Amino acid sequence: MELINAVAALSALAHEGRLEIYRLLVAAGPAGLTVGKIAKRVKMPGATLSFHLSQLKHAGLVTAQRNGRELIQTADFGRMNDLVGYLTETCCGGDTAACMPSLVCSPAKKPKTRKAA
Repeated sequence: MELINAVAALSALAHEGRLEIYRLLVAAGPAGLTVGKIAKRVKMPGATLSFHLSQLKHAGLVTAQRNGRELIQTADFGRMNDLVGYLTETCCGGDTAACMPSLVCSPAKKPKTRKAA
């Protein structure tokens, strides 16, 4: 990860509302959450939520995928791992094994959905 990308990601997360949204999406895993479910959980007006999701998307931390009429928001785990890796790459003089266990997050696989017959 380049410095400019790390700054963009950290800037996006440097707001309590966006950090709360992002942590919620990380907890949801690769299945993600609809905008409606996010709004209910964070108790945020639609326009405000839309603005914060836009900032997270611009930083590359969140992706959106349309599923019919719903918009599913998902944390970009690859980008998250890149950011954590960037922050820890010089830990303990480059000997990360001496500092801590691996910080790579591997989310559970998306559950398979059944096709309607």
